[in-house]
Amino acid sequence: MDAYKKEFIEFMVDCQVLKFGDFVTKSGRKTPFFVNTGFYRTGAQLRKLGGYYAEAIKEKFGLDFDVLFGPAYKGIPLSVAATIAISEKYDTDIRYCSNRKEVKDHGDKGILLGSPINDGDKVVIIEDVTTAGTSIEETLPIIKAQGNVDPIGLVVSVDRMERGKGTKSALSEIEEKYGLKTTAIVTMAEVVEHLYNKEYKGKVIIDDKLKAAIDAYYEQYGVKE
Repeated sequence: MDAYKKEFIEFMVDCQVLKFGDFVTKSGRKTPFFVNTGFYRTGAQLRKLGGYYAEAIKEKFGLDFDVLFGPAYKGIPLSVAATIAISEKYDTDIRYCSNRKEVKDHGDKGILLGSPINDGDKVVIIEDVTTAGTSIEETLPIIKAQGNVDPIGLVVSVDRMERGKGTKSALSEIEEKYGLKTTAIVTMAEVVEHLYNKEYKGKVIIDDKLKAAIDAYYEQYGVKE
């Protein structure tokens, strides 16, 4: 596993973004783990987060694209942090863009924040986490409504590695249905590999009991391929 992936897993734990217990996802699934990027709350945390996203984006998509689109609301700071990191790490200036939930009819009118999206633009979408692939259905029409645009990929922080609406993973379904490449900074398999029965700051985060709960979750919601 790449060093930046290990660092990112520990970073999520430190920021209380990655939590273990009893939760319910947006798609209604009861889950023993939860990723809430709303717990990135400081400038220093966002700076580091943007750096991890930048590495994952460059590794999967390269830097030959024009716009990084972060869907409202959580995607807004993600798109800003990641484009800043790409500029600092790789000396490449990518435009950021997000949508408004409500169309503004005065001043800076329209549905978009940040850069406009122009004909011919290649767009990468940035999100926090995808469980069942529902949010991409809302996001793609907004992007495509801007003109002759080429959405090339989706990057998330954590691939939960569970089924979308069928038997394949949510990210695989997105790739097949929309022709998008997808990637994640880390997968849940990598999280488990790094934390299971290993001490981090004097504590074992994923012990045998929690590992059994995670395994049971994947028995129910894991990919059936």
